[in-house]
Amino acid sequence: MIGPADVRAAAALLEGVAERTPVQRSRALSELAGADVWLKCENLQRAGSFKIRGAYTRMARLTADEQARGVVAASAGNHAQGVALAARLLGIDAVIFMPVDAALPKLAATRGYGARVELAGTSVDEALVHAREHAARTGSVLIHPFDHPDVDAGQGTVALEVLEQVPDVGTVVVPVGGGGLAAGIAAALDERPDVRVIGVQAARAAAYPVSLAAGRPVPATELRTMADGIAVGTPGDVPFEVLASHQVPVRTVSEEDLSRALLLVAERAKLVVEPSGAAAVAALMADPRGVAGDDGRPVVCVLSGGNIDPLVLLRVVRHGLASAGRYLHLHVVVEDTPGALADLLHEVAATGGNVMHVSHLRTGGDLAFSDVAIDLQIETKGAEHCATVLATLRAAGYRIGDA
Repeated sequence: MIGPADVRAAAALLEGVAERTPVQRSRALSELAGADVWLKCENLQRAGSFKIRGAYTRMARLTADEQARGVVAASAGNHAQGVALAARLLGIDAVIFMPVDAALPKLAATRGYGARVELAGTSVDEALVHAREHAARTGSVLIHPFDHPDVDAGQGTVALEVLEQVPDVGTVVVPVGGGGLAAGIAAALDERPDVRVIGVQAARAAAYPVSLAAGRPVPATELRTMADGIAVGTPGDVPFEVLASHQVPVRTVSEEDLSRALLLVAERAKLVVEPSGAAAVAALMADPRGVAGDDGRPVVCVLSGGNIDPLVLLRVVRHGLASAGRYLHLHVVVEDTPGALADLLHEVAATGGNVMHVSHLRTGGDLAFSDVAIDLQIETKGAEHCATVLATLRAAGYRIGDA
């Protein structure tokens, strides 16, 4: 099992390779939690996430013969970029297996670092099967994204920086996929038992809560989340042992929690993160006191990555606006008569709602011959304003259905 000495050794190896990423205090989150909340900006790390720390640590320790045989990895994107960058720095050939639906910017970035990309499978777990087969066939060294002591020790160097930047930290909140980052941080903090570590998974890709309850790695029942960076089917043996022995709790967050957190980080902290990178903030927003505790000590939320497809960002922001009550999508049925649309828009305008898009539907199972359905996308000012818009339209006799 890895410990503080392993993490310190990795930190020495990473000197001049990994960036010392900044921490940024969030006033909005601090007010919510009743304690200072700091964001550890690994989204600003080289290659856009913490992954270069573990990948370089592992690969720099390969023998000359192993480096000559090349490396192979499997990843949805962040580990792929970390391995590709480390391979370029060390002069090693790299082949990366990525799921067929991997984000295009992550594919382009991985190729841009010089790695050869192969698309295989629909998840990281399936891509990993292909990577293992490639390693067995070619003699390449598999660089696992989380299930290796060197990788996890490298990821744990994040915690050493946190201890220097926020010395009185009381809680570190960490996104969890396979568990390497959380395990490395827990190991690094072994000499600081006063600091809590809390892991966070997407509820729709949550293998750790059931695994920790069972006392062994158990596959997740589903992997359907916008947070592709932490959509891992089964915990790794190495990180699971660390997290279980350190009794690190792992919370889950909903898709709505993730989108609201991403929106808050973008709006208030002026930082771009991917959905998995916002998981720690999502957990804090969902249960501020439960995560921060009641001792008033600082909380550090690790923003684990910032590699997001702009198209995904548009969808997530819209989802976040809707979840925060600032975006309303209505399906309104009216009589198909001249002036009906103008009357509807007048009612919306009277409430202060800003209509962003209008579309008509004249045929459908829920429409009579004389009816027309109008879909409205309305910018609002919050949940109370949404309720006011809906109440006003219903009071005026409009039939509102599912958008």
